[in-house]
Amino acid sequence: MQGHLWLGLACLLLAQAPRAAGTSSGPRRPRSYPHLEGDVRWRRLFSSTHFFLRVDHSGRVQGTRWRHSADSIIEIRSIRVGVVALKAMHTGFFVAMSRRGRLYGSRVYTVHCRFRERIEENGYNTYTSLHWRHHGRPMFLALDQRGVPRRGSQTRQQHLSTHFLPILVS
Repeated sequence: MQGHLWLGLACLLLAQAPRAAGTSSGPRRPRSYPHLEGDVRWRRLFSSTHFFLRVDHSGRVQGTRWRHSADSIIEIRSIRVGVVALKAMHTGFFVAMSRRGRLYGSRVYTVHCRFRERIEENGYNTYTSLHWRHHGRPMFLALDQRGVPRRGSQTRQQHLSTHFLPILVS
């Protein structure tokens, strides 16, 4: 008799328990991140291939091993949640990607300058072009073993050359 009483009480409590957000039995509440929109961070993007991303005075995107290079300071500006624009502070160029996946510096901000920022499991960030895709696949910002930018059409998320660590500017 007591076993049936406890079972009935447990069923009653479970029936009255509030539904967890995101479960199939209840609607998911929309998330709001207005505090992340328009956020500006100054960082040096350190590639897992041991180069800092830089944009020189001619607008050429490349890597440098020199940690204190003035043109390796990048302004990461949030356009909306997960979408950023990368701008070299010293030269004023935005990092942009062409249709063929080539990286270049652009004086004016366009749709080619938007990148989706994703934090990977290893703590590094990846940046993919928001505007361009290659045969349906995302094109990543990447620096190879010599510090030369790789074409976005030849990059994949699991390639270490696409992983960047944002380092605080001191």
